[in-house]
Amino acid sequence: MVYLDARGLSCPLPLLKTKLALKAMEKGETLDVLASDSGSFKDIPVYLEQTEHKLLVKETQGDDYHFIIEC
Repeated sequence: MVYLDARGLSCPLPLLKTKLALKAMEKGETLDVLASDSGSFKDIPVYLEQTEHKLLVKETQGDDYHFIIEC
């Protein structure tokens, strides 16, 4: 599993960092993303719907947004 801590970054950086991380990964690997920007909760799933990647987890953790994505 690859971890991406995008907390403290404003839109569009959490989405851009997620895209870059996924691009560098092998098919079947998972990416665990934490973000604090509220736009991420909408932007990341919308992006993933347009790709072959699979959103496994979308949840809030306190003030943060947590995603697990299968590449």
